Amino acid sequence: MSLFKAYFLIIIILLVDQFSKIYIKTNFILGEEVHVFNWFQIHFIENEGMAWGTKIPGEYGKLILTVFRLFAVVGIGYWLWDAVEKNSSNYLIVAIALILAGAFGNIIDSVFYGVIFDDSHQQLATIFSDKPYGTWLNGQVVDMFYFPFIKDYPMPEWVPYFGGRNFTFFNAIFNVADMAISTGVGILIAFNKKAFHKNN
Repeated sequence: MSLFKAYFLIIIILLVDQFSKIYIKTNFILGEEVHVFNWFQIHFIENEGMAWGTKIPGEYGKLILTVFRLFAVVGIGYWLWDAVEKNSSNYLIVAIALILAGAFGNIIDSVFYGVIFDDSHQQLATIFSDKPYGTWLNGQVVDMFYFPFIKDYPMPEWVPYFGGRNFTFFNAIFNVADMAISTGVGILIAFNKKAFHKNN
């Protein structure tokens, strides 16, 4: 796969990711949800940290995370260029492109959203607001896709760890960028031998 095709894939993912996030941000109040099916909901949350809501503690935790993400994107970008230059397999190039697109998509939120949107608490956010909710590098990532295939199922007492609790599967709320990263990682795991096979 050529670098041009890889960039084209990245741009398409970024456009879909940002369009969906801006639509949700400007049409949903934080916490609002729409039930598409019993097992699929649009549920607007904002993620202050990493995957699964994990945070780096401290006053500068968010800033540290964003700077780390910026360096990571540069590294992944170099990996993509190197893979194309070395004529690596399409599995590897597509996987790297998906991971790069996802990482970059969430970085856009972290870097810019704090200064271009106002607050989503109890109101619809407006873009290019004169009262932004944050600062540069301190924006929150918009998540919206929720697939609770099993929701609030009472687990029997004898089940280790989950016993006596209500169990929900799948409990994560995510966005298009997250899906791209997960798919890219999934390709590397499922097609490991093909991904790291060098073309002649």
